[in-house]
Amino acid sequence: MRKDNARSLASTFAGYCILIFFALVFLYPFVIQIATSFKTEPDAAAHPLSPLPDPVTMGGYEKVFLNTDLPLWLGNSLLVTVVVTAGRVLLDSMAGYALARLRFAGRRAIFSAIIAIMAVPGVVLFIPKFLVLNQFGIYDSYTALILPVLADAAGVFIMKQFFESLPVSVEEAARLDGAGVFRTYWSVVLPMARPALLTLTIISFQGTWNEFPHTLVAVQNPELFTLPRGLADLVSGSLGKGTQYPLKLGAALMATIPVAVVFVIFQRYFVRGANEGSEKG
Repeated sequence: MRKDNARSLASTFAGYCILIFFALVFLYPFVIQIATSFKTEPDAAAHPLSPLPDPVTMGGYEKVFLNTDLPLWLGNSLLVTVVVTAGRVLLDSMAGYALARLRFAGRRAIFSAIIAIMAVPGVVLFIPKFLVLNQFGIYDSYTALILPVLADAAGVFIMKQFFESLPVSVEEAARLDGAGVFRTYWSVVLPMARPALLTLTIISFQGTWNEFPHTLVAVQNPELFTLPRGLADLVSGSLGKGTQYPLKLGAALMATIPVAVVFVIFQRYFVRGANEGSEKG
């Protein structure tokens, strides 16, 4: 009995050691990113993998705010992300509910088309997307940044699958009380879909905040650059010669913080939504 307990304890200890090792391997690049943002340029170039800056300086952050358009990029990213996230939550949930509950001609064909869209690589759509934006006269504008990504196939799929897991009896009771389709969706079904909505919100916020390929074909005016586009401009050497690692990694850290904060705040809801979806599925 003691031998079995000793083996169990040893295996548990070994398992935790392995997990801690891989956790440290995973976290080390983030540690390097934070440390390098507080280094001087010579120290960053001489000791790129050192987790301890010597000396500690805020020069990288000063350059980020004084020599770049980071505040403008942050403002553009915040505007686009909030509008797109709100639009996706509303439009994807409406489309998902229609596909899950309403019976109309071509419903299966539309859902098949949505699945097919999810399988298409985004790079294939670069040129068609540019041509469409240019043809409609919205190229190089906030409309071009927002409108093409205001709804997405993955969000519709997530919401459809969740709505199909809900009991129909609740909706039938609402219809007996005289509620129409939209009233049933808005007042009865949508509050029940809170876990899926929070999951979609997190995914949409993260995806839109980090969106880079779409900005390449949507805008060219530096005044419309979002944070990923602006960071790409920095990495390409827009501020002149030199590695400028503290400046670049400091800007990258500023871009990471909002997504990390949103994920930490809504993490429990995200996990709860995933668990509820797996139980109902």
